Amino acid sequence: MKEQLTFRMAAKKDLDPIVAMLADDALGKGRERYILPLPESYGQAFRAIDSDPNNELIVACCEAEVIGVMQLTFTPYLTHQGSWRATIEGVRTSSSVRGQGVGTRMIEWAIDRSRERGCSLVQLTTDKQRPEALRFYQKLGFSATHEGMKLKL
Repeated sequence: MKEQLTFRMAAKKDLDPIVAMLADDALGKGRERYILPLPESYGQAFRAIDSDPNNELIVACCEAEVIGVMQLTFTPYLTHQGSWRATIEGVRTSSSVRGQGVGTRMIEWAIDRSRERGCSLVQLTTDKQRPEALRFYQKLGFSATHEGMKLKL
């Protein structure tokens, strides 16, 4: 992507394009609810993330347009000698820019941000139904060293 890509903390005004990106794929269509006005649950989640100093909702912008989103969560651990780790979640790019390097630049930015925060480890999960995402993260140096598990409540 030739245009200048910038990164910043998301603002409330960014919620519409963020939820649109979350809903704009095969898995997101089934679990997100992109209708306007947005359901209040998205506003509540945004406020909780925004008020937590260990969570950052980051948007990637091309000029004024939001074209990517990810959430970074910084967690202290007793393991790894009491170090911090960063978790990257909810990574999406606008369908209009997929395949143009935006996702790569987002993850590289997240890794740099994690270093700035003093993290010794960056982790993420990717859905097993997205083999292309697994390959993408592996190209960026991530290794599938653990088997993740989830329990829906």
